[in-house]
Amino acid sequence: MEKLYFFSLASGSSGNCYYLGTSAYGILVDAGIGVRQIKKTLREHSLGFEKIMAVLITHDHADHIKSAGYLGESLNIPVYATELVHAGIRRSRYVEEVLVRSRRVLEKEKPFMIRDFSITAFDVPHDSSDNVGYSIAYGDQTFVIVTDAGHITETVSKYACRANHLVLEANYDEEMLSSGSYPDFLKERVSGMTGHLSNRDAAEFLAANYSPKLRDIWLCHLSRDNNHPELAYKTVDLRLFQEGIRVGKDVSLTALKRTTPSEMFEFDVRMEV
Repeated sequence: MEKLYFFSLASGSSGNCYYLGTSAYGILVDAGIGVRQIKKTLREHSLGFEKIMAVLITHDHADHIKSAGYLGESLNIPVYATELVHAGIRRSRYVEEVLVRSRRVLEKEKPFMIRDFSITAFDVPHDSSDNVGYSIAYGDQTFVIVTDAGHITETVSKYACRANHLVLEANYDEEMLSSGSYPDFLKERVSGMTGHLSNRDAAEFLAANYSPKLRDIWLCHLSRDNNHPELAYKTVDLRLFQEGIRVGKDVSLTALKRTTPSEMFEFDVRMEV
């Protein structure tokens, strides 16, 4: 039995970055926080940049790509994204270094390998140049991340339902957004079909699609102004309980904090022979 490790470096509207790896190597999903913050958090887990085999980018909004240029061109870490996302990164005023040597183009629903990780990107609806989620298989375990999703499509559902470990957006509380200070156009953008998932959206999807193979749920990309970790957690916890699914016994549930790194989560993995 081998071990797989996951932690969030940051998860919210101000910046997103996640680590998934073994004791020997790992990958980052998104790089929307400062390089110093990434380095500090990795070091706290005894990880150096030399152990990072790749950066997988979901989309080209600033809170997901801030450090992608430096990681790619200065540290020579391959940066994977779709052709459209790479074009968006190149246009972005938030990324100073142009990705050249480190640029890797992926295609949606076409699996590729990074060491022993089998990775498949899939389409996720959002108002960026393009947007993907990632399904990452290692041995007999599948890790799936879905962030910045305007709504759950059949494709998103297909991959999310395969997960043993699922990172799912719970960006806003509907009442907080409705009564909050955002102008109407921004409220419509957030709650629209290419905006973000609400706590209720996440809760309803999980309640309808839970299966015993799902071991861990992390709620990600919480809004600074329209959500709280405790509120997101309680919304999902209650909805699962209504379906007879017990958090803490049937499945683990964590609401990731916006700017504070999470604890390190550890999974047992059986490698296929």
